[in-house]
Amino acid sequence: MPPIVISILTLFGGLGAFLLGFKLLSDNVEKLATGKLRQLFNKTSNSRMVGVGIGMVTTAVVQSSSVTTVMTVGFVNAGIMSLYQAACVIMGANIGTTITGQIAALQFLPITEFVMMLTAVGAFMDLLSKNKKVQTIGLAIAGLGLVFIGLELMSNSMASFRDEPIITTALTSISNPILLLLVGALITAVVQSSSAVTAIVILLVGAGITIGNGGNSVLFVILGTNIGTCVTALLSSVGANTNAKRACLFHFLFNTVGSIIFLIVLVCWPSFNDMTFKAWFPEAQTQIAMFHTAFNVICTLLYLPFVKQLVKLTTIIIPDKKTASKAEDGFMDKRLLRTPSLAIGQLQKQTYNMSALAMASLEKSFESFAQGDESELEKITEQNEEIEKLSKNITDYLVLVSAEEIAYEDERILSMLHHNVSDIARVAELSENLVKYTRKKVAKNLEFSEKVNNDLRAMVAKIREQHDLTMQIVENRDFEAIKVSDEIESEIDSMRKSLTKDHIKRMASGECSVENNNVFINLVCNLERAADHINYVAHSIEEL
Repeated sequence: MPPIVISILTLFGGLGAFLLGFKLLSDNVEKLATGKLRQLFNKTSNSRMVGVGIGMVTTAVVQSSSVTTVMTVGFVNAGIMSLYQAACVIMGANIGTTITGQIAALQFLPITEFVMMLTAVGAFMDLLSKNKKVQTIGLAIAGLGLVFIGLELMSNSMASFRDEPIITTALTSISNPILLLLVGALITAVVQSSSAVTAIVILLVGAGITIGNGGNSVLFVILGTNIGTCVTALLSSVGANTNAKRACLFHFLFNTVGSIIFLIVLVCWPSFNDMTFKAWFPEAQTQIAMFHTAFNVICTLLYLPFVKQLVKLTTIIIPDKKTASKAEDGFMDKRLLRTPSLAIGQLQKQTYNMSALAMASLEKSFESFAQGDESELEKITEQNEEIEKLSKNITDYLVLVSAEEIAYEDERILSMLHHNVSDIARVAELSENLVKYTRKKVAKNLEFSEKVNNDLRAMVAKIREQHDLTMQIVENRDFEAIKVSDEIESEIDSMRKSLTKDHIKRMASGECSVENNNVFINLVCNLERAADHINYVAHSIEEL
């Protein structure tokens, strides 16, 4: 087999090992940081620096600005994150992704063999340990080692390319800055990983292969990779709402305008690299990695004071539409599946939002019963149908998340949410039963005393108290408060027995008609069952 063919096969084999290593590393680091990532995104605020910091940290963990940007588009589409917040996160993501280039530059230090050995260390940790956390750490370590194995393989292939006149001539023949930029953008768009392209460029230069006519030429390719990486996010905006599309547009403008500004600077200053990075860093590969980082940091600093104006520009380019997508659909945006831990965090929020809707529906349906008012019954039924639909959507999304590679802690959360959704849906179904009792009460002209209505209202108020406490329990994982929930549930059970006992006495004394019996007993039992299901939700955290 010709040496050039072997070198090409080695290059692709090394690229595969590099990408697989980063996937292993990022997936398992994400599992380890699952709770921290959720907490991080829950702290998203209107502070520019906080947004940039969140973008940097998240991208450093998941090792891909594309993943962070696509995930951010999902949050905007869900209405969880404002366009302004998303813009700051996207800028931070561009800085965070430069860590890959820095890792690639480390390959030329005399530590490569030791780091490659981590592949074996991590593999043995995964194979020999039964502890899931140790296995996850082992796979992350193995991923890091695999990254350096991939870099070593690609580096070896580059040495062969250096001796091939066809390849060296092809690389030096393109000297036009715009063409070099377009080459970087096109290759990145195809590979859909600016990190991989940047690593290859670093290895080429490290092997002594000249790109273009030297000087700033290689930097034009790096600028192009920043434009090419926008393709993934732009594709993710298909089917998204207006604000999500604006977030993708901001990402495109940020990278493109920044690249054009630097392109002009580099064209007007031919000795830029020689006078700056080459003078500061002796190794060519370090110069490229540092330029990549500096480019994104400088662009972020330039953009930060004008974020609001740039966001306003995106709203002008992409105006509002007359119709908007429903928030509940956005909460379960499939883009969030790129980072399962954060998708689970949003599922929790949506599940508890569903609980609030079900409780409100129960209260409305009871009040309609107490007043004998049918005017709101259609709206209540429509709301219960929406809750049923939401329950199905959440369950379907839970199945999708379950199919992803997730941490053991997240598996338990998913199991808990499956039970929660079922219990909350039952509360809405019980609310619909109250709607039927109201229609029957009005149709048969049934009457209940004001005292009975007030006793029932006290029971519903107690259920509301239990619901609010349950939401605090599941959101804060307050195990101690479960006892209080049990006590409230016992009070509600006692109320049911007391109301039933008083009703039987009224029946015996003739104060209450026989026709009232079936409706009243079923009503009280349904209210008590609603309290049971809410208490089940409180106890669900015991699975964690």
